[in-house]
Amino acid sequence: QVQLVESGGGLVQPGESLKLSCTASGFPPGYTFSNYAMSWYRQPPGKERELVAAMTNFGHYINYADSVKDRFTISRHNAKNTLYLQMNNLKPEDTAVYYCKASRPHVGDTYWGQGTQVTVSS
Repeated sequence: QVQLVESGGGLVQPGESLKLSCTASGFPPGYTFSNYAMSWYRQPPGKERELVAAMTNFGHYINYADSVKDRFTISRHNAKNTLYLQMNNLKPEDTAVYYCKASRPHVGDTYWGQGTQVTVSS
């Protein structure tokens, strides 16, 4: 069972930056972190969970929600089994619990982390 642990959340003021990390472990035999497409989702208070950014296993395809384009950057370090989300120029509407997700579309499995809280407030 793949485990995902997010970290790096916190309380910041508008305009500040945060970098989230998601470390993965527990891969099935013969598989590594590089076999998984990775993505970040967020769930604002009282709202549905939404996609923030996604990238394929070697980063050849990256997709961002319109609301975070030019402010957030998704990246991964396959040797460290870690996914990142650099968030710049944070806004109050970025306040949410942020989750990372790992998936193998050709296998049909999906794993979620427990989430990390990001609060943007003055």
